[in-house]
Amino acid sequence: MAYLKLYRDKLRENYHFLDDLFKRNDIKWGITTKLLCGHEAYLKEVADLGIGEMHDSRISNLRKIKEIDPDTMTTYIKPPPRDIIESVVKYADASLNTELSTLHALSEEAQKQEKVHKVIIMIEMGDLREGVIRENLIDFYEKVFQLSHIEVLGIGTNLNCMHGVMPDEDKLIQLSLYKQIIELRFNKTIPLVSGGTTVTIPLLLRNQLPSGINHFRVGEALFFGKDLFTDGTIEGMHNDVLELYTQVIEIAEKPKVPTGELGKDPQGRTADIDEEEYGETSYRAILDIGYLDINPDHLINVEEDVKIVDASSDMLILDVGDNTAGYEVGDFIRFRMKYMGALGIMNSDYIDKMVE
Repeated sequence: MAYLKLYRDKLRENYHFLDDLFKRNDIKWGITTKLLCGHEAYLKEVADLGIGEMHDSRISNLRKIKEIDPDTMTTYIKPPPRDIIESVVKYADASLNTELSTLHALSEEAQKQEKVHKVIIMIEMGDLREGVIRENLIDFYEKVFQLSHIEVLGIGTNLNCMHGVMPDEDKLIQLSLYKQIIELRFNKTIPLVSGGTTVTIPLLLRNQLPSGINHFRVGEALFFGKDLFTDGTIEGMHNDVLELYTQVIEIAEKPKVPTGELGKDPQGRTADIDEEEYGETSYRAILDIGYLDINPDHLINVEEDVKIVDASSDMLILDVGDNTAGYEVGDFIRFRMKYMGALGIMNSDYIDKMVE
């Protein structure tokens, strides 16, 4: 049976790399845990790092974090749906927001729960996901400051999460300037400029991050060591904190191309045949995972002489050439994963998760 393994030591080393980097630059940060899909053992590993601040986009996951460590500051990292406002105030110390009606509801609920709910107001900086339009910013903040049980913790933005718009000095300087304008206009102090995510880390490493950016929300770099500018790995970090182990359930020498009349496969595609491969054979290994668990495009080969052919709903087909590695039924073949692939695996009840 396939399983996912988290390597505790590599996770800790990645954490200390980031924590040291942010401390040297006087930056606060929290770990975004949405990749873990509320898996209790993995959340405990993250909590044990000592971060003290964790972010998630599912209220059930934040509830688990609070059960594991009630003192951890939790942040709900998308504009809250109206039907979970009560739970957001109960389990999230803070939330990211863009809608006045939602903020009114949060304030009313916080009053009922005898709390003050912290918010970071997200600003649209070009990637066209969530964010208040910049021209409306002053009017927006004026109304938010009038809410009795809302504390404005910061101003923030998301880049690269929707259309791939990359952060740069100009955009982040603008974000910092908006914070200063709002503070002067309303005689308020806004502690955080949350302009940092994994995609922003290379700017910090190259000393190109404006000094006003003082808060990061990081997930992908912690678990994958990812440099989103180069699509490589940040020097000094691990890209294999998580690895997927898949079991061989059949291996045999077979033709390289199918025979018979071709129709559409379950994904609605028609196979593209290389006629030069007619008559050729290779060893094909069938593994115990499929599209139900992960899109094959999100798998990264670790073993040599392994080529992903394709998958069906619950089986993955590999071409292992002449099988010089000597794979047999019952053997395990490892893969690393891209972020979206790991997200699918974490969300699958069919894949066991373990820690080493």
